[in-house]
Amino acid sequence: MAKLKFIVSGGGTGGHIFPAISIANALKKKRPDVEFLFVGAEGRMEMEKVPNAGYQIKGLPVCGFDRSNILKNISVLAKLFKSIRMAKQIVREFQPNVVIGVGGYASGPTLYAANSLHIPTILQEQNSYAGVTNKLLAKKAAKICVAYDNMERFFPKESIILTGNPVRQDFLEVSPKAQEAFDFFQFSSDKKTLLIIGGSLGARTINQSVKEGLKKLNDSGIQVIWQTGKYYFEDIKKSVEGMELPNILITDFVKRMDYAYAVADLVVSRAGASSISELCLLGKPSILVPSPNVAEDHQTKNAQALSSKGAAVMIADVEARTKMVDEALALINDESQLQSLGNGARALAQLDSADRIADEILKLVKEEC
Repeated sequence: MAKLKFIVSGGGTGGHIFPAISIANALKKKRPDVEFLFVGAEGRMEMEKVPNAGYQIKGLPVCGFDRSNILKNISVLAKLFKSIRMAKQIVREFQPNVVIGVGGYASGPTLYAANSLHIPTILQEQNSYAGVTNKLLAKKAAKICVAYDNMERFFPKESIILTGNPVRQDFLEVSPKAQEAFDFFQFSSDKKTLLIIGGSLGARTINQSVKEGLKKLNDSGIQVIWQTGKYYFEDIKKSVEGMELPNILITDFVKRMDYAYAVADLVVSRAGASSISELCLLGKPSILVPSPNVAEDHQTKNAQALSSKGAAVMIADVEARTKMVDEALALINDESQLQSLGNGARALAQLDSADRIADEILKLVKEEC
């Protein structure tokens, strides 16, 4: 059997990078001799995360358009054309069977290059509202793997396959309410636990909302894991200096998210695609505060896809400071509502997404043979 070669392209955020690595891992399990090359954007997170996962990566100088300063886009266009030339050279030299795009800056030039060289491409769209890059690439993609219904609004219906988003399966290996998870955080298993996360970099509105409601949270008797993100951690640490907060663990980064999810009765989170897929897989009740600072306001659409089906509570970013903490405290003590939201989230989970996407990629290879 001939050795298979795949290029996986995209990145920029964990929401793009993690699915990319998961798909590669799933393909490797099915075909251990497979060879991979990742293509990312220079200076972005994937240039560190992908090698850490054991894969080779090449960087392109591509970057996003600046909507606030039109003149700056002259250099953006120059970088784009250079990236397309570089991508064509990379694809020619590597000669992949299929090129997989997961969204993000680098996937545009790479998949454009693959299409121009008549190499089949497959897209993975994580969000309920398709990204600009994937919308532009969709017409020439052989298959488009999506996580939500009704994506024919953006893509050719005949190319769409509902697979869900790949999620770290190790989250399922820790039982809900496992004692080892409570011990890790030095928490009591007798108390309710609220998990507040804003992504690895943090979320300003969520952090401001927690700061303003800190006394209420501390006095409520519940336990709180507050992940501030690295950008905000030092400022928050200074602002709470001298305060007695025995029930609140403040951290820049949660090293064991599997344990954090295991102890959490309720999660407050942004509405990125990866976070939502994790919450659904684990059947976790959640309050989603979509970031308004994302392309096409796609986080609001992600959150609405859950809240409209009774699978999460959505609070708009502009209302979070007045509503978020009060809503969380009311909800965490409402067993019936927690159960209903958890069941609603679980019903939307797509299991074994990475394996299903890998199967579609391998089918595409057979079709090309």
